Amino acid sequence: MQQLISPVAETFDDPGSLEALAAVYAYPEQVNQGRPWLRANMVAGLDGGARLAGLSEGLSGDADKRIFGVLRALSDVVLVGAETVRAEGYRPARARADFAEARRAAGQAPAPAIAIVSRSLGLDLAAPLFTEPLVRTVVITTEDAPVRALAAVAEVADVIAVGRGAVDLRAAVAALAERGWTRLLTEGGPRLLGQLAAEDLLDELCLSLAPLLTGGDAPRILHDAQMPDVQRMRLVSLIEQKGFLFTRYLRPPTP
Repeated sequence: MQQLISPVAETFDDPGSLEALAAVYAYPEQVNQGRPWLRANMVAGLDGGARLAGLSEGLSGDADKRIFGVLRALSDVVLVGAETVRAEGYRPARARADFAEARRAAGQAPAPAIAIVSRSLGLDLAAPLFTEPLVRTVVITTEDAPVRALAAVAEVADVIAVGRGAVDLRAAVAALAERGWTRLLTEGGPRLLGQLAAEDLLDELCLSLAPLLTGGDAPRILHDAQMPDVQRMRLVSLIEQKGFLFTRYLRPPTP
């Protein structure tokens, strides 16, 4: 896959401007040609832990939350695992006035959809994620998902059923792209991100590094990933604020 982003890494001192951040994190041109681009946004402490007290929230800061909002505002759909939805209390993505005009010009909905990957369908269907979304929530599950649970989910969300026994993530990404959602963002958690990386589906990693040593047994950002080989990445941007580092890595260009 040809990369359409400059390979030169840049350093930014002030991540305060939404316009500047949007330029730094702009999706490549291929998304306008119907080809999906999957980026991940994750946070970790200096010793690699992806959670503090069981949640990623404890590792975050003001600048991290600002970049989090920009990445969502640029995306068509946010792909997230059911475990993370439950643990982090996920709510629908909101419309951002600062990005309304740009989203209209790009043919995007006012806010990205949330797409939940769940094999068991153990979801709270009365939660705001299903009752209050600006864009109908999507649930990605297997073709052999529990019939009754599947019927209940289909009443409050769009369903994509791909794979048997386990969700076929490659088919899931293709199905999202068929809806015109080529600007893909995943927020994990670590297990889902590990599966996406193992399937060689990850084009980009936006990693926020918190200036914290957390210890404990928190997972890394890729948990239990059975990688067929080491995947090299290249740094294309770096932002520092108050000791936090905000990195953006892309997979190397295909020769």
